[in-house]
Amino acid sequence: MIGMPGKNRVGPDAALLFLADIRDRLSLVSLSSAEYSKALIRAAALGTIGGGIYDALLAQRASKVKASALYTWNEKHFLRQGPEVSAIVRRP
Repeated sequence: MIGMPGKNRVGPDAALLFLADIRDRLSLVSLSSAEYSKALIRAAALGTIGGGIYDALLAQRASKVKASALYTWNEKHFLRQGPEVSAIVRRP
């Protein structure tokens, strides 16, 4: 699979092209400082560490825009984010 760690890594130029394509197709969602803090407080209460913090921030963005689906291969990190988020978690 292209873009995955290990032997199938892509170079920086290809990564920039992928990111440009994503920007053209999707809307970027930022968090206010209060929303960011809310996500981190919830993550800490859940005992979230490491990469799970990043997933908690993604979950906060999904909640902010009332997303109908959050696609991930790492369902475990998102299912811990509460019922509002776990209800929209989907495997691609």
